[in-house]
Amino acid sequence: MFDFLKVSSAPLMGMDISSSAIKVVELSRTKGKYVVEAFGIEMVAPQSIVERNIKEIDKVAESIHRLVKRVNVSSKCVAVAVTGSSVLTRIIQLSRSYAEVQVAEQIEVDAERYFPYPLEQMYYDFQIVGPFAKNPELADVLLAAARVDTVDTRVTAIVEAGLKPTVVDIESLAVERAFALVVNHLPEKGKGCNFALIDIGGSITTVYIFRELHIIYNREQAFGGKHLTDEIQRRYGLTPEESNIAQKHGGLPEDYITEVLNPFKETVVQQISRSLQVFLSTSEETTIDYIVLAGGVAKLPGLDTLIQSKLKIKTFLANPFLEADVSSHVNKGALFDEAPGLMVACGLALRNFDNDKN
Repeated sequence: MFDFLKVSSAPLMGMDISSSAIKVVELSRTKGKYVVEAFGIEMVAPQSIVERNIKEIDKVAESIHRLVKRVNVSSKCVAVAVTGSSVLTRIIQLSRSYAEVQVAEQIEVDAERYFPYPLEQMYYDFQIVGPFAKNPELADVLLAAARVDTVDTRVTAIVEAGLKPTVVDIESLAVERAFALVVNHLPEKGKGCNFALIDIGGSITTVYIFRELHIIYNREQAFGGKHLTDEIQRRYGLTPEESNIAQKHGGLPEDYITEVLNPFKETVVQQISRSLQVFLSTSEETTIDYIVLAGGVAKLPGLDTLIQSKLKIKTFLANPFLEADVSSHVNKGALFDEAPGLMVACGLALRNFDNDKN
């Protein structure tokens, strides 16, 4: 067993460990309103994380330590997420008469039905959600599980950075929490709408389809900002570090926009269009009402406008902090600029308030 789904009683920083960077968000809550107390992003050493799996724990720990020291996060307790092929979430049905201990026992008995790996290779947790709609004698039980090695490498890196790993979450659950804040400013808070949240990271794009506030479909594909970085390196003879600096601060040749950036943006549109077609062709849903862009690539100038123009679907950038207060020592402009890439870290920080009704 493992505490994937239990609520933390300690203040938390949400920490997103991706293939290219460490991202943290720290939130507090006052009179029912969230306050951003700290945030930050630190790039990781090349190849220290490959396809979201930590390969060099010491280098990742160094990046975490530098980041937390630089942004002055007050909490030492960390909520971190796991994702990818080593992670499983599913709803199962068990008798409503079962107490939690009986649910745990039944899951162990039927482990081969639920888990793709032997039970000793998995950490798992469960939460009784409520009655099963088709049979009131059964209960829906949310089951979450992850490979031991996937969890342990993250926990070890956090500990080596001098912090306390308090919560291990499933990334899709963290995204759901943050997404509720993203759509909070929409008319009727998106009620009755289908959303496509497109999270374009360094090497992986994740497509989440939401029906209102709940994920009904998600799919990963090997595509991300690294494709743009690689093309810049190839065309202009730059190192990865030089390419990243040039993208962030400028200084690329005059033909960069027309010859590299614009073709990449067109490729992003094509990738999104194909992903949505795959979903709609295999689903009972017939429309997508909104596209929400997340991840570092979402910040490319004009990408949201281009997608909306090409796909004829309302498109906007994810910002879970629009209705939050921002602490006086946090740069609000920088926070909003980085907001699309902070969805997971924000959702993890929100774990601290799952049972807070104030």
